[in-house]
Amino acid sequence: MEEQLKLGLNLRTHDVPEMVFKARVASALQEGKNRYPIHRRVRFGARVELEALMDAIALDPSWRAERIHASYIVMDGDGMFATGWGSRKADYCSCTFHIHARDIATAEAARDRILSKAAATRITEPMFTINWHFIAGNEVESAEIEEIADGALMDEAYPEIKGGVSAFIESYLDAKETVLVLQGPPGTGKTRLIRAILGEISRRNDGEAQVMYTGDLKALETDALFVKFITGWDDAFVVEDADHLLKPRSDGNQHLHRFLTIADGVVRSQGRKIIFSTNLPNVGDLDEALIRPGRCFGRLNVRTLSPDEASKVAVKAAAGDPVKLEKVAKAFAEPSQRSYSLAKVFEMVK
Repeated sequence: MEEQLKLGLNLRTHDVPEMVFKARVASALQEGKNRYPIHRRVRFGARVELEALMDAIALDPSWRAERIHASYIVMDGDGMFATGWGSRKADYCSCTFHIHARDIATAEAARDRILSKAAATRITEPMFTINWHFIAGNEVESAEIEEIADGALMDEAYPEIKGGVSAFIESYLDAKETVLVLQGPPGTGKTRLIRAILGEISRRNDGEAQVMYTGDLKALETDALFVKFITGWDDAFVVEDADHLLKPRSDGNQHLHRFLTIADGVVRSQGRKIIFSTNLPNVGDLDEALIRPGRCFGRLNVRTLSPDEASKVAVKAAAGDPVKLEKVAKAFAEPSQRSYSLAKVFEMVK
């Protein structure tokens, strides 16, 4: 008597395209065939309306396309299956496509056709991808956002950085230390500096960088994000508004130990960077283990600007515009404040 072995498989999927793709893969494996052995990921930004770009991709005769919604597309063609989605920014859109194909030539052809729809609108400046993690209900969810790397920052905007901003960023990225802590009041330029660091990582990576990001303390209450960072491909881990996370463990902080482990513990971050921003004003507000030498590259106090410092930033930001320069001269002829945030200075110039 022959015994038959029956196997059951429970498959959880988030949507119909994922279900179709996994069903095809399972069928191919059962038949002992290759169906989609090649995978390519395509990320790009374009200065064009997202709907128009998706329309052009959907109507290409090289594949059959369906739109799950305006910014989510599925393409099924001869020897290929792809999904793509996009998001809007103020003056551009960003897209990510996953292409599964029977061979390299088919995958590359699909990639080239997708990129051709952006044509001259495609952004060529370095970009970085923010993998934003947050709590939705009781689960940690994530979203990917493509960002354009900003230009160089003004040294005048960060007088506390001796030697200039660019040299500081290069030293940090070249250093063996993992952690950087940016302290200072809101509006003093901490986020601008973080974006400049991420932009430089992107330039070093030939125009692409991947960043894990969160400002949600609840998302850090489990090991999930830390395991993902250690085992994944993110170049940096950014935590903004990390006030409660950075306080001493003696004050009841139960979350910092996970960062200490990946910063300089048994499981290391393998050269990737961890950047915190906080409004905590004093060094005594931070756990000593986090900022110890060998683990922390620096603790930078990003402060407000004196009227003289703010005036220099405003003049440079005016970029020779006579109307703006006149406005700046009047504003600082008799300063109305003892200090100015960087955000306030840029607002004055605008």
